[in-house]
This record gives sequence, structure tokens and C-alpha cells, in this order.
Amino acid sequence: MNGRRHFGPEGFQALGYSAAMFDVLVYLYETYWRPDACPDHAQLTRKLSAVGFEDDEIRDALSWLDGLAASSQSHHAEPGERSLRIYSRDEQEHLGDASMGFISFLASAGVLPTAMREMVIDRAMAIPGGPLDLEDLKIIVLMVFWSLGEEPDALILDELFVAPEERLIH
Repeated sequence: MNGRRHFGPEGFQALGYSAAMFDVLVYLYETYWRPDACPDHAQLTRKLSAVGFEDDEIRDALSWLDGLAASSQSHHAEPGERSLRIYSRDEQEHLGDASMGFISFLASAGVLPTAMREMVIDRAMAIPGGPLDLEDLKIIVLMVFWSLGEEPDALILDELFVAPEERLIH
């Protein structure tokens, strides 16, 4: 098992996404500093395959990223714009309490502006199954920052990467 996460088969195949797609997304984040640093899909597919990702994982990740690019084109907001987000019943069931709470935390902390929040929700809703695992939501948040060429501040990176039980209290 090469250290990558593996998930059960429930739900992911319904919309065509493989569960290990998140491993590809994390690899892209760690390897390319922003999306425009990535090679074209054909060359990127070859590179990802060469490092050991399966064809379905690669295809799913690239498809999800295409959706992210489309989402970034359709969600625009003025800097500093804030809004109250009311979740539909489908969004509530799909995201789950932990993910909605985390999105709310990021928005109230001022690090997830309205347009980015909507991108996160859009891409989270594209993942089948539910409620969405909080760790997967964190990857989605990270990829939204990445897609816009923005680096989350250090405190947010800590929230995204460090498990609560591993945090040191000073």
C-alpha cells in the first residue's frame, strides 16, 4: 500500500470519481506551485502514471480539476464581500455537520471569502456520497486556494494539515 489513502467503494463510482482521486490532488498541490505550472493534460497524465497513479485516479482528478477551473470562472465576488450562507437540505446531507462547521469557521475567520466558499461547496458537492469526510473537505479547500494561485496563511495551513490530536498547546 504505498502510503496512499484507500476508501471503500461506496458512492465514488456513481459519478465516475475514484476514491483515490484525492491522492492525485494532494500530489499535484505538493508538486506544482499553481495550476498554470502544470503541464497539459496529456503530459501530466504521463507524469502521474510514471509516479504510480492509476488511470482512473488520474482521469477523475483531471476531470474534477476541470470542474474547479469552471467554478472559478463562475464565482466572483468583491474583496471583503461577506454573506450569510443558507445550505439546502441536499447540501446539509452531503456536506455533514463537520464540513459545514469547518467552512463556517474559515469564512468567519475571514480567510475564505464568499466566492471561494462557493467554489469549495461546488467542488464538495461534486464528490459523490456523503456526508463528506472532513479530511477530504480540507483537501478541497486547499485545492481552491491552489487553483487561484493563493497560499493560505500559516494558521490555515495548520488547520488543513495537522490533526487536532497532534497539535501542541503552548
